Amino acid sequence: MTTTMVSLRDVTKVFPGKQGPVRAVDGLSLDIAKGEVFGVIGYSGAGKSTLVRLINALELPDSGDVVVDGRSLTRASERELRQARTGIGFIFQQFNLWRSRTVAGNVGYPLRVAGWPRRRREERVAELLDFVGLADKARQYPDQLSGGQKQRVGIARALATSPALLLADEATSALDPETTRDVLDLLRRINTELGVTIVVITHEMSVVSYLCDRVAVLEGGKVVELGDVYDVFSTPQRDVTRRFIGTALHDRPSPDVVARLRRRHPGRIVTVTVRDVEGQAPLTETFRTHGVDASVVYGGITEVNSRPLGSLTFELAGDADRIDAVLDDLSARSDIQEYDGDGRPLRRPVASPAGVGARQEGVR
Repeated sequence: MTTTMVSLRDVTKVFPGKQGPVRAVDGLSLDIAKGEVFGVIGYSGAGKSTLVRLINALELPDSGDVVVDGRSLTRASERELRQARTGIGFIFQQFNLWRSRTVAGNVGYPLRVAGWPRRRREERVAELLDFVGLADKARQYPDQLSGGQKQRVGIARALATSPALLLADEATSALDPETTRDVLDLLRRINTELGVTIVVITHEMSVVSYLCDRVAVLEGGKVVELGDVYDVFSTPQRDVTRRFIGTALHDRPSPDVVARLRRRHPGRIVTVTVRDVEGQAPLTETFRTHGVDASVVYGGITEVNSRPLGSLTFELAGDADRIDAVLDDLSARSDIQEYDGDGRPLRRPVASPAGVGARQEGVR
């Protein structure tokens, strides 16, 4: 039986705005299991930052209930809220390190506030700095560190009081791609080795696809799509999710690209979505079975939870009836898009894989 770490029930948070009240979070319900890495993705203004502030009780809802590790934060006293926050670590986008304190001083500050004795505090700081790979930086100051090293200090500080829940709010958006991957690998270690539940707030699909088990897509303060990361990204139901995928994968040709492909390739141009489906024959085998020559002319494949996802655009050559037959075959198990002689999309039936609608249940 799965135990819930975070539960939000019909939560609403309204702020005053120049044009009237703004419903930053609007009747949102969501459950996050203990031990999982959960992603929350959405564009600016979707309600992500407000959601994370509700989870760590920096904001209280106007209605509904927020429960963290079995404790309702909505009805808690200020003393109870302070106690609850000690079990929640927070990683900031801009690191939020004290420039006047050493690395060790930054990491040890929460322990000092919590009243830990000096000797015990020093032992814990040394342990944490070793865990994040900065044991040799203890006496340095933040200005002497790279961005990735600063974020590792921030992560060590967030872990100081051994929280059961770690919130990462845009924790990699200020980092370059290589450093981002290192930080995500560290977060994965924290989850697997320490058993810490992690909630990742981001607008970057690549972060969610590399790190998270499940994802919620936010729009207008509501959860509009929720489920296993691969299921959500491979068969998106909402336009906002499709936009995220398109900006991250860059796997589908734009109209201008299709027009250029059409000038260079006289055969029929078709884009086929690539998903990891057990028992499904590879595309090359499907084309070969139907006696159709297929050449890749555009596309991109990425990994989501170590499974391939993307699309490939082919030039198909051969008998017209055979090409129609292979496209009918593919459309029964994948999304396909064919283009006419001028590069415009042709209408074809689009597949609706079994179970896609099922994951919408429970989204409120």
